[in-house]
Amino acid sequence: MLSDTTDPYQPAEVKYEITRRCLEALVKEGFPILVVTKSDLVTRDLDLLSRGKAAVSITVTSLDEDFSRLMEPGAPPPFRRLKALRRLAEAGIPTIARIDPMIPGLNDNPEDLEHLVMKLKDMGVRHVTASTLKPVRGFFRRLGRVSPRTAARLWEAYKNAETIAGYSYLPSLVRLKTISLVRGYVLRECMTFSSCRENLQHLSTSICDGTGYLHRQARL
Repeated sequence: MLSDTTDPYQPAEVKYEITRRCLEALVKEGFPILVVTKSDLVTRDLDLLSRGKAAVSITVTSLDEDFSRLMEPGAPPPFRRLKALRRLAEAGIPTIARIDPMIPGLNDNPEDLEHLVMKLKDMGVRHVTASTLKPVRGFFRRLGRVSPRTAARLWEAYKNAETIAGYSYLPSLVRLKTISLVRGYVLRECMTFSSCRENLQHLSTSICDGTGYLHRQARL
């Protein structure tokens, strides 16, 4: 997996091509590859990904560009990520979209989520993973420095949070409602679905990160 801790397509990748060299080595040795990113720069490496056993997961948390600029200031705008998903799909590469995180009162509006899921389907996405925001200690304090109003709203949403391994989880019934909503939209559009770290495995129809598509490629 490239990468589960930090985005493999940082701005410096344009110049240094470290991720590209990693892909070259992995493709040469026949390793299955799952790329997880928010960047459309991944399409630069279509030549390598097309030759290997690869799938690409791109995070799209909202179609709202104002929201994206606020919450993901270093990431390309949503329309560029959608175009990247379409290019990858047209090249025959299995594509996964992550709606992660879903933040109470910010990007969890049912109509907006439905529109997003429909757009992902139009882009050729095969699998959608959804997950709610899980703040860590100090999150609300840091957010309050940037947007006190937003911090106050989220603090209210998480005041009855469950703490699991240092993360704050929305109450289980709230998570069940939100994840089930997205699941319904995804299955209606004939894509596979999974939640991530929600303890709602019974709602998933495939592996959380989309690696099921790599397993299928390996059997071919």
